[in-house]
Amino acid sequence: MNVVFLVLVVTAFAVAAWRQLTYVPPTEVAADVPSPMESLGLGIIDSAEASVTLAIGLVGVMALFLGLMKVAEAGGLLTIIARALRPLLTRLFPDVPPEHPAMGAMILNMSANVLGLGNAATPFGIRAMQQLDRLNPHKGTATDAMVLFLAINTSSVTLLPTGVIALRAAAGSSDPAGIVPTTLLATICSTTVAIVMAKWLQRRWPSPAVASRPEKTVDDSPLGADSEADDSRELDAWPAEAPPGYPLWVSLTVLVGVAALVPLTVAYGRAISPWIIPGLMVVLLCFGAARRVRVYEVFVEGARDGFSVALRIIPYLVAILVAVGMLRESGALELLITPLSILTAPLGLPGEALPMALLRPLSGSGAYGVLASIIQDPAIGPDSYIGYLVSTFQGSTETTFYVLAVYFGAVQVRRIRHALAAALTADAAGIAAAVMIVSWLYG
Repeated sequence: MNVVFLVLVVTAFAVAAWRQLTYVPPTEVAADVPSPMESLGLGIIDSAEASVTLAIGLVGVMALFLGLMKVAEAGGLLTIIARALRPLLTRLFPDVPPEHPAMGAMILNMSANVLGLGNAATPFGIRAMQQLDRLNPHKGTATDAMVLFLAINTSSVTLLPTGVIALRAAAGSSDPAGIVPTTLLATICSTTVAIVMAKWLQRRWPSPAVASRPEKTVDDSPLGADSEADDSRELDAWPAEAPPGYPLWVSLTVLVGVAALVPLTVAYGRAISPWIIPGLMVVLLCFGAARRVRVYEVFVEGARDGFSVALRIIPYLVAILVAVGMLRESGALELLITPLSILTAPLGLPGEALPMALLRPLSGSGAYGVLASIIQDPAIGPDSYIGYLVSTFQGSTETTFYVLAVYFGAVQVRRIRHALAAALTADAAGIAAAVMIVSWLYG
């Protein structure tokens, strides 16, 4: 992100400097028109102010959604989803023993991603990689199970892209939840492609054999520690396993139900979207109450976390929105968009959405800032075709290189084999699916 930020700022300054040097002062009629460098300076200040205003407006919405998610988590919704996924994952990962802690951590990670709980998913994902590495006879080389898990993680089916909904609401959208159907379809497509590509590509990369039985874990040690003492302290802080799964027919029924949502959302997406936020609030609170959760106290606890998250992102928003604002005011963005849009616009991908599509796999905070700058632009807005498209990009794709670095770095894997190819193919499939469904519903 350091390189991305510096390149954006320097490029904007260079373009503005070139325009300033070739600038012809206006006539008396347009004497109050600022010069290119003056426009750049004003754009920097305006973008910095807009980023703080956006973050402050985001505080309440983020607190609301994280409060609701906390109630759902306390009520055991994460566990229910985990139990539904378990029979399916034991078939996707035949090399991982069903009762091994790695299976439980993977299930909890994917369950958190389904609910849009990215912060909760990361610790489970790191734990899963560490436990998968205990089944790895060739340390430093990714196994088939590691690659498949990472590919699914970067393209996970998402039912509730809560962060993007909150940002759209803060930007003044009249239909902030309108991206729920588009995100669902895009992530189903990207996850399907991720699984198919990971399974297909593993035949082209020699796979190290996985141990037939699980190795002794940290918790099995009499002293609670082994040669990886630092890892043991970290692992003990997280849940060890997901609960036993439901019968297979229950999992298949859930899978068919999710698949049935696709044609339903395509056909009735506009009619359904106004019901999503009110219905979500009522359903999650009633679910928590039925599970004997003290919904008010738990909601307030989650809302407090949302308040902290919204304030923590202010520096990141200032940095990226100022950089993007400089690109826009200098004219550099227009120079990039104009030629590329000739190729992508006929495919349903306007040039204005290209920066988002290209940056999303590279930087989560950068893509978040670009999304904010696009939907805050009065000429575009959150409820335009471009606004829906970039919002779906953010909700349906993952920061692939970040996930690769964090998850594989946690177990010091240097030979990632086909992981990057599978993940990037899934990203491309997600972008293509997003263009298709957004064009269908909002084009």
